[in-house]
Amino acid sequence: MKTNLSKKQLLEMYEKMFTIRKFEEATVKNYKLGNIPGFVHIYIGEEAVATGACAALNKDDYITSTHRGHGHLIAKGGDVKLMMAELFAKSTGYCKAKGGSMHICDLNLGIMGSNGIVGAGLPIAVGVGVAAKMRGEGQVCICFFGDGAANRGTFHESLNMASIFKLPIIYICENNYYGISGCTKDTMNIQDIMIRASSYGIPGIKVDGNDVIAVYNTTIGAVQLARNGCGPTLIEACTWRHRGHWEGDPDNYRNLDECQEWLKKDPIPRLESYLIANSISTHEELKEIEAKVINEIENAIEFAKTSPVPEPKDLYNDVYA
Repeated sequence: MKTNLSKKQLLEMYEKMFTIRKFEEATVKNYKLGNIPGFVHIYIGEEAVATGACAALNKDDYITSTHRGHGHLIAKGGDVKLMMAELFAKSTGYCKAKGGSMHICDLNLGIMGSNGIVGAGLPIAVGVGVAAKMRGEGQVCICFFGDGAANRGTFHESLNMASIFKLPIIYICENNYYGISGCTKDTMNIQDIMIRASSYGIPGIKVDGNDVIAVYNTTIGAVQLARNGCGPTLIEACTWRHRGHWEGDPDNYRNLDECQEWLKKDPIPRLESYLIANSISTHEELKEIEAKVINEIENAIEFAKTSPVPEPKDLYNDVYA
């Protein structure tokens, strides 16, 4: 880890990653308690990707997300109270209980929606990129997707169109090596997903997705290219989900030794060690940040629990098709 980031920026990254972790831990707990209906896909272990990438964006930039999208939304500035209420299927949630975990959006923050369909965010990002280029105001879009989506037709079609029109999109593949229970070594005839960028004549970069500073440094370069009209970049961020594909997945298809090795690379302790070893922060400062975050998550849970459920008469509100 080497960086020119200020102490303020680094502590903001730590706070953001810790917020994602605590939000997801609270999600796991309340899902088990039956407070959250439907499915949830937990982002624990991948916090550095969303945090490092979104730190390179301006407030008026955009992101598209995935079924494992809580981390992306928080990293872009999403309100944890409104997110938790949506997970609890309450009328105070971001989508008034119509979206749930996999379909949260906040257009005011440039969050163009998480998405339950694998690879569906890729063409949405193309549309966002076209609009941004037509406006000419320098906005960019980060498109998050997983290794499984890299095998979808939407991936190839989207990168092809984005490269032709030099759209301001940064494609970030969160490669956690497993699409549900299938390992990437068994589902693609290449070792690195980023080499597919060469087929479209755009830059392809591989980065340690558990190193938030490395993710930021890589993303900020791609963002600058996009803002300058040089078109898209494909970034492959190698990371690891700590839990099963969905909450409740027995996760009996991954090697335990492999899991233990990846757990040693947990992005949050890595950043903590860096901050303390380089005298950027102290244990006491970080504990203060953690206490603040824990209080925010507790307030979000209480807000969700005490919020009203939707009324039957609201069923067709905000429905356009």
